[in-house]
Amino acid sequence: MSKPNTMNLLIVEDDDNFREVAVAWMRRMGHQVEEAANAQEALILFENKYFQVAIFDMNMPGVSGLELLQRLKSDGVETQILILTGQATVENAVEAMKMGACDYLTKPFPMADLEHRCLLAHDRWSLQKENRQLKTVIARNQPEKRMIGESKPMRDILQLIERVGPTDKSVLIQGESGTGKELVAQAIHRASEVRSEKPLVTVNCAALPEQLVESELFGHEKGSFTGATAAKSGLFEVADGGTLFIDEIGEMPLSLQPKLLRVLEDGSFRRVGSHLERRVNVRIVVATNRDLSEEVAEGKFREDLYYRINVMSLVIPPLRERGQDIDLLLDHFLAPDWSVQDDARQVMRQFSWPGNVRQLINALERATILAEGRLITIEDLPLEVVDSSDSQDIQNRSESVRRLDSMERAHIIEVLKEEQGNKARAARILGIHRRKLYRLLERFEIDETDYRF
Repeated sequence: MSKPNTMNLLIVEDDDNFREVAVAWMRRMGHQVEEAANAQEALILFENKYFQVAIFDMNMPGVSGLELLQRLKSDGVETQILILTGQATVENAVEAMKMGACDYLTKPFPMADLEHRCLLAHDRWSLQKENRQLKTVIARNQPEKRMIGESKPMRDILQLIERVGPTDKSVLIQGESGTGKELVAQAIHRASEVRSEKPLVTVNCAALPEQLVESELFGHEKGSFTGATAAKSGLFEVADGGTLFIDEIGEMPLSLQPKLLRVLEDGSFRRVGSHLERRVNVRIVVATNRDLSEEVAEGKFREDLYYRINVMSLVIPPLRERGQDIDLLLDHFLAPDWSVQDDARQVMRQFSWPGNVRQLINALERATILAEGRLITIEDLPLEVVDSSDSQDIQNRSESVRRLDSMERAHIIEVLKEEQGNKARAARILGIHRRKLYRLLERFEIDETDYRF
């Protein structure tokens, strides 16, 4: 890994002469350095500042370097710590490493060697941070999905994404539930030349209890609340260098909004239960199905935060305004060996889809369960889709389908009555597989009370 321009470093050493020389050398090399003469001073610094690398003398009076190391590691501090001593023994080295030290040096040594060891420790800190980010992203994010659509409203959205993606501005995505706001956020992240190789982290405010939103976003320290058995990085830290997508931003507690505003303005925040100020470089993309301007007028959302997140606004069109995209979506979501009858396609084109693409996917999944021979017909569609068609011709046809359904339902019940509820014999008489019979029983809502006396 390449040498960083600067490194946040703490030197804890009771030998004043050695400490002064080490601090002067590190600062001359361009690093940001703090110093402490003992463990007590070091703990005060750790409470207020964040260090990537620290150097502890092992044999300080009072609290030793090893004791200080043990204290910080038990608190979950992520700083990489080097131990220095003038009395090197194999036992001391093994003990320091077991307790979490990343390196061990014996005095005397050239300052260039000390800096080199610190740079290696910084590389290790960077690698561990990237690993934490990657693990969190893998655990939270679904496989990448692409946006489907050739209608004019969708072409307009794709053009806006191409323009706003390479910028580093905050984006507000608005649209009805199920329109694909998360897909738009993913497309914006991929379009960024700077952030696309870094994490895209997603959080849904509506899916979290109000008391956990702050901890999820900003992290917490060990013991900061009941159940906080270990320190935890927040999603802002996980997304550092990349993009944080906050879905359902309108659900964010009003009491937490000032803290979000601060991190948006200068990148600074504190974990729950900590006085330590941390900084991140994160692009924010937010989404909502609410009218945030109305929320502001009603005092439910901060006006300053609204203007801060609404640098660029994208309004995702509902599926009812994307009629020509229906066929593309059907062919995309169905397996290649499946097909949809023309009548069924016509019904789905004319349905308003209040649940948008999410509702369309659910309707297709249901249809594939009911369909015979991998062909989806109008009979396999949900009744609300068929009944709501605007076409009189389709409505007349669907009325005929309902009459046929009623006749088929009555016939199935009659056969079950004759066979005293034996489904295997009833299926043979009906000339269908028993699994098909079970699907028809579910579709027509037939239970034992319909065919048992």
